[in-house]
Amino acid sequence: MSSVTAPSLFTRFLNSPAGPKTIHFWAPAFKWGLVIAGLSDLQKPADQLSLSQNLSLGVSGLIWTRYGFVITPVNRLVSAVNFSVFLIGTTQVMRILK
Repeated sequence: MSSVTAPSLFTRFLNSPAGPKTIHFWAPAFKWGLVIAGLSDLQKPADQLSLSQNLSLGVSGLIWTRYGFVITPVNRLVSAVNFSVFLIGTTQVMRILK
């Protein structure tokens, strides 16, 4: 009689289709740098920000948020980072337009 133990939570994460052994993990992990840069830009005066750049970030963030839910495997990390890019991009656009 053999006893089979369930893999630990860490092992399941490590070997998951969207885990750290795949690009599905690392691409969004590094994309958080865009969010951090956008947050640091909140300290800048709005007249020093680029409307076209922030509009592009907002639109692409929205498009890629949906992508995270329609790909296989569903990748919530991709959606979370891209939704954050959308939020920071549109926040900056609103500051510029105001």
